[in-house]
Amino acid sequence: MNKKSSIEEKYKNNYKIIYKITYPNGKIYIGQDFTNNYNYFGSIDEELLKRDFSDDDILSFTIIKEVIFREKNITKKSLNLLEKNYILQYNSNNPNVGYNKLPVYSSCKKIDSK
Repeated sequence: MNKKSSIEEKYKNNYKIIYKITYPNGKIYIGQDFTNNYNYFGSIDEELLKRDFSDDDILSFTIIKEVIFREKNITKKSLNLLEKNYILQYNSNNPNVGYNKLPVYSSCKKIDSK
């Protein structure tokens, strides 16, 4: 079995999840996983963490991983869209709230023109 078909098989057979990681400073990261890897805690940009935590801070460092969505029968496209919606819902792309870089945060509020 080639690498691509192995990944496709893993995707088909596993739960697809959206998770929320909460760091000690209260900031969050929203991500997805379809590998059933219990040890996976996201692909956050390490430089963002280094800005918020000192070398001493990480000597005792607790994070919380919460599964906020879990489903076996969802397409990759739908999972990607759902992840984006959760990022927007939790506002985790706002640098003051979380560590998601995409979608790019805009502090401009829409003005309702009635």
